[in-house]
Amino acid sequence: MLTPRPTDPNAAAHERLYRTLRQQVMHGELDPGQSLTLRGLGKQFGVSMTPAREAVRRLVAEGALTLSSSGRISTPELTPERIEELAAIRALLEPEMAARALPRAHFALIERLTAINLMNGEAAVRGDAVTYVRTNLEFHRTLYLRAQTPAMLAMCETVWLQLGPTMRAVYARVKRREPPTHHRVILAALKAGDEPGLRLAVRTDVTQGLRHLTG
Repeated sequence: MLTPRPTDPNAAAHERLYRTLRQQVMHGELDPGQSLTLRGLGKQFGVSMTPAREAVRRLVAEGALTLSSSGRISTPELTPERIEELAAIRALLEPEMAARALPRAHFALIERLTAINLMNGEAAVRGDAVTYVRTNLEFHRTLYLRAQTPAMLAMCETVWLQLGPTMRAVYARVKRREPPTHHRVILAALKAGDEPGLRLAVRTDVTQGLRHLTG
């Protein structure tokens, strides 16, 4: 009989810190260019330097954090050119994932997307930029999960990670008070089984939403 291997506490701490910090960056809970330190992360999350260092290493590899030649750790601070490049990637990937999800867009999925869009609208009215970004991404991710294209979704999440802090900062500044109108068009295309309309709605939603970031 094999003896179970003991759980590595550092591995568990690293995974917890990695997932929490990744989510904070993606949802814009941290400012663009915000500096972080291994010591500060360890103190904030109650972990030692080893899991903090490993979590940061993974997040740097994903583009969620940047590491300068001097060792400074920070969240992404994007130029307009970089934002346009990331928007182009979203415009290529996301309509394709939406189209692949369409045959599996059952009634329960559309109901779930409608509920998420309602929360997104409520966040816009409140001026809650972090919840606005989080529910906006949740709307898209919930749809794309039905595409069953994990490699595409992983690429897309890498883009969302890089955009997160900038998205939240800009949406907070422009004080947007209404939900994305194209979400309603996406829902209508899903209900109608309209693939060309769905592709167009997703592409327009992505590109017009990101115009705020370069304006």
